[in-house]
Amino acid sequence: MAAAAPAAVAASSEAPAATATAEPEAGDEDSREVRVLQSLRGKICEAKNLLPYLGPNKMRDCFCTINLDQEEVYRTQVVEKSLSPFFSEEFYFEIPRTFQYLSFYVYDKNVLQRDLRIGKVAIKKEDLCNHSGKETWFSLQPVDSNSEVQGKVHLELKLNELITENGTVCQQLVVHIKACHGLPLINGQSCDPYATVSLVGPSRNDQKKTKVKKKTSNPQFNEIFYFEVTRSSSYTKKSQFQVEEEDIEKLEIRIDLWNNGNLVQDVFLGEIKVPVNVLRNDTSYQAWYLLQPRDNGNKSSKIDDLGSLRLNICYTEDYVLPSEYYGPLKTLLLKSPDVQPISASAAYILGEICRDKNDAVLPLVRLLLHHNKLVPFVTAVAELDLKDTQDANTIFRGNSLATRCLDEMMKIVGGHYLKVTLKSTLDEICESSKSCEIDPIKLKEGDNVENNKENLRYYVDKLFSTIVRSSMSCPTVMCDIFYSLRQMATQRFPNDPHVQYSAVSSFVFLRFFAVAVVSPHTFHLRPHHPDAQTIRTLTLISKTIQTLGSWGSLSKSKSSFKETFMCEFFKMFQEEGYIIAVKKFLDEISSTETKESSGTSEPVHLKEGEMNKRAQGRTRIGKKNFKKRWFCLTSRELTYHKQPGKDAIYTIPVKNILAVEKLEESSFNRKNMFQVIHTEKPLYVQANNCVEANEWIDILCRVSRCNQNRLSSFHPSAYLNGNWLCCQETSENTPGCKPCTAGVPADIQIDIDEDREIERIYSLFTLSLLKLQKMEEACGTIAVYQGPQKEPDDYSNFVIEDSVTTFKTIQQIKSILEKLDEPHEKYRKKRSSSAKYGSKENPIGKTS
Repeated sequence: MAAAAPAAVAASSEAPAATATAEPEAGDEDSREVRVLQSLRGKICEAKNLLPYLGPNKMRDCFCTINLDQEEVYRTQVVEKSLSPFFSEEFYFEIPRTFQYLSFYVYDKNVLQRDLRIGKVAIKKEDLCNHSGKETWFSLQPVDSNSEVQGKVHLELKLNELITENGTVCQQLVVHIKACHGLPLINGQSCDPYATVSLVGPSRNDQKKTKVKKKTSNPQFNEIFYFEVTRSSSYTKKSQFQVEEEDIEKLEIRIDLWNNGNLVQDVFLGEIKVPVNVLRNDTSYQAWYLLQPRDNGNKSSKIDDLGSLRLNICYTEDYVLPSEYYGPLKTLLLKSPDVQPISASAAYILGEICRDKNDAVLPLVRLLLHHNKLVPFVTAVAELDLKDTQDANTIFRGNSLATRCLDEMMKIVGGHYLKVTLKSTLDEICESSKSCEIDPIKLKEGDNVENNKENLRYYVDKLFSTIVRSSMSCPTVMCDIFYSLRQMATQRFPNDPHVQYSAVSSFVFLRFFAVAVVSPHTFHLRPHHPDAQTIRTLTLISKTIQTLGSWGSLSKSKSSFKETFMCEFFKMFQEEGYIIAVKKFLDEISSTETKESSGTSEPVHLKEGEMNKRAQGRTRIGKKNFKKRWFCLTSRELTYHKQPGKDAIYTIPVKNILAVEKLEESSFNRKNMFQVIHTEKPLYVQANNCVEANEWIDILCRVSRCNQNRLSSFHPSAYLNGNWLCCQETSENTPGCKPCTAGVPADIQIDIDEDREIERIYSLFTLSLLKLQKMEEACGTIAVYQGPQKEPDDYSNFVIEDSVTTFKTIQQIKSILEKLDEPHEKYRKKRSSSAKYGSKENPIGKTS
């Protein structure tokens, strides 16, 4: 399954700041590529009022999936024995292909049979913007196999004049079904599609059928069918052949797509209906059509209440222009840390006007981190937070721009730090079956609470000791920010000796280690969601670690636990040794001393997961097959294993990778394939879905981007049976027939596409233009005090310390936005005019 967010790796503090370049002349973007990039971020919150079982045990074991059309790209953990499961899982991923529907399915887990689909929420792509950034309850809809469709059909219709044997003239309708594209996977594999072609009218239903195409989601049918349309007796031959009005309105062509089930029932894949009157003015017509669900108009409209699903969805589609266009906006944003006061900077203003600060935080953090500007910016905005903090016990506990930037920074740069610190112990916890439940109410029959308490203490001690000894692995950028926080906290509360530690522990323990412990899958520390018992164990450990790291809880005789059983358990750790260890650790990670990370000599783990790979050698019968393998990528090598933790079966040094490219489906009739071209034979790999394939290709390209001898061309298909399928060349060593994909500039240290991040910021400013204008008006009112006085509510929600400087920054932002609007609008017009309705890029969605 695709992870909720892409793998993050340590950030470099050496990245040079790019200089702004001159803007190109208007129209130059026509000659360069504009990238259309889609992403999806959000949260699967919870479901409620699901239909119970009819038997005595009414509860269900539920999980939820995210699907692009019919392709599953994300799956939550299973919530056991509940009709109102609380998932609370965040997700983020790039969307690498076009799609019609974003769907969320709620399943009932079944161990012996196929999982049962309880219901779904299906949202059309064009409707996603209506729900962006808002938590919404959606009613679950029934899952009907006849409505689960995706893909498109290329169809051509012609009218011919035909003279029959008795000399009468009739019309002949020629139906050419050319191809289909993007049909769904069936049971995880490409389908065996065929089509039925029918001419349907009030008194006729003539049906014909294509041949079955094996193992493909993009079948090329190229089959022609002929239907005779008899003329009325009053017909007289005309110079221009036309269909009579009363006939044409009653006839339609219907194409039904099916998956050939062989020994089982055929599966419906979708249909299109095209009225013959599209030929009213022409004798030839062709177009691409989106497949539609089967018409269920006769079905009962009464639907059982299946329950509801609460979702937070943010879908974005960005048109990323060439780099030159973003120079002025990038320069203005990178000046933000130097602006006095910080609240008058472009980066801070973006956080002020965005409806959801999280939207602004991700691109800002990536951009500032990439240019070594994040530490001074976060320091400045944190100082602003401290001015409003009256109680040292609540320091950095809110969700301000400063705390959210720090959270995001730790996710990006701290991935490797978490792995070297937590992974081995988390693996031990997840792979053992030791019970750690200490809540008397939740104990199972036969459980011994004292044994459980000892198990829990063993795990807490092991993780705690690993964490407090890990300071040498803490990324430098985290240490630099912690140092600044510590200094500012001491100045703000000079009479509190503990605040210098709680300012740091509130981040590194509460928002970093404790979160990673309770959700290891999200941080790529575990390949799968833990089971319910393990989740409970991790929750108890996380709560204890979080409190152990809280300086206030250690330095006081009373802990902050509400549960009596946790208070009793925590007494085991209220010893001087724990206080000294935490203090020493916090001192070390908030120090400015230069230190070599213990991870520098070790390879950085970038990504891992299960995929299918094609055998490198021949089997006994001479045929190469596909097998499931566990892949692991580090900064040094790509390996695959039979199972996680087992010895590698095969290793490719990263320095030997020559190219990483997609592989055409026709090579093996499998979707989501890519190839790792290296100094030996290419490695052909099939990912589980398009999102996962995109993530692997992206990270492999980045890690190998600077390799010597990288290829400039490649073969998009495989070498099979003595020739390349793409160009038919017979020599296996023939140079590639297609140029290699041009990627973004190499940056192994941080996953950053600079132009994409600035485009996202441009889009956010554009979406928040109304609030930006209100902020501008507020600055004017505060500065000049002329005209009718604005009500305080008009600008009381904005932080405006210096109205003149803030006003000037807003003017600069608006000017830059206006200049960027021009190429965007030009591209939109060009795109809409070039994608003709009915083309493959813009297929016809409704035919009736």
